Amino acid sequence: MKRLAVFGTVATFAVASLAAVPRTAHAQLTMQMGNGWSLSFSGNVNAFEVETFSSGAPADVTYGNVASSEGTTNRLRTGLLPAFAVFDVKGKEGPLDLGVHFGFAPQIQNGGGASAGTTHDQFGAQIDMRQVYLTVGGSWGQILAGREIGLYQRENILTDMTLTGVGAAGSQIGNGGTTLGRIGFGYTYPNFNAQITYSSPATNDVVLSVGLFDPSALNGESAPATFTRIPRLEAEITWTGKIGTPAAGAAGDKVLVWVGGTWQEANFLGNTNLPGDTTSVSDSTRNAEGGDFGIKLDLGQLSLVGSGYYDKGVGTTLMFTTAAGFDGVGQARTSFGYIGQITYKIDPKWTIGASIGASNLLMTDNDRATANLALLKDNLDGTAMITYQWTKSLRFVGEYDYVESVNYAFQANKVNQIDAGFMLFF
Repeated sequence: MKRLAVFGTVATFAVASLAAVPRTAHAQLTMQMGNGWSLSFSGNVNAFEVETFSSGAPADVTYGNVASSEGTTNRLRTGLLPAFAVFDVKGKEGPLDLGVHFGFAPQIQNGGGASAGTTHDQFGAQIDMRQVYLTVGGSWGQILAGREIGLYQRENILTDMTLTGVGAAGSQIGNGGTTLGRIGFGYTYPNFNAQITYSSPATNDVVLSVGLFDPSALNGESAPATFTRIPRLEAEITWTGKIGTPAAGAAGDKVLVWVGGTWQEANFLGNTNLPGDTTSVSDSTRNAEGGDFGIKLDLGQLSLVGSGYYDKGVGTTLMFTTAAGFDGVGQARTSFGYIGQITYKIDPKWTIGASIGASNLLMTDNDRATANLALLKDNLDGTAMITYQWTKSLRFVGEYDYVESVNYAFQANKVNQIDAGFMLFF
């Protein structure tokens, strides 16, 4: 109880002192206690103006990420990365490194529906409690227990340049939360999930992470498979290497390679909409599985990224969330996607970049038999970005996006989008 009281006092002092503390990029306010424990606070705030110009006749694209509308829409909103307020408590007891992490992720705009999005009050605004976890570590690696970003396709999003921009804006007026970035346009969202994950030491060239995750319903158009008997399994392995011999005082060229995967089963519990011999089975099992991969090359001022994924039953855009994973008779749909990206640092202040990516959803036999032509064929996004590092902490971002959603009748919703805004890290 004494320790809790001490940390409560420190937290109060830390928050009250923020206005007087100078901020530097990726720095944080840290309070060191006499007993070896410490508390730190860090985060970011960002704000963007987003102007979208829709074109073409509105099309019906089931699971498409581009709104079916025409005309011009303006938003002032948070980008793909939400604002973050992060608290970390760390200490060492015996041979163990212990820690607790809380990450609050609000956005600046109101949300929760069209009416809420046009009001001038806080109703509908989100405070997303994304991260709540503890860590136990040592020379053998680390165990993380709590809610944190998933392993499957984690590196795909963390190496995406739109993470510090806007990317695809998703829906228009009334949209709360963040933009989509490339979520659904080159990878599916890893989600922040309850998990128990082991990772080998981060100082190694090869790092293995494997975790048990709170399972999700396997959603489908007939009915969701909601009965889960075992946890979902996710894993990732990364290799970081150096290219050549760096000059004295230089960071040198490097390469990052990763592969990951996921597997989960769930049961429909006698859904009579299922076909054939499964209609008489009271406990019909379905599986979802997938793999992701990628490479990132840092060659002086030039950075190249290529990543992709291939899965079945996972769905598209948001993993396990929409009914896209399984068709109307319980057959798993295949989805896959890719990103190609290049960025170049002109000087210490200016960086330019360009990328293209798409997420594709394949028809099942039943989709073809029923001529399900409104089904999403692919979501595609081409992005150009320029950033100016105004100070160590403050960044200006300008961005252009072309996004489209196409169905199997080759009808498309298309948007040209211009974004500009600021990001302040502390």
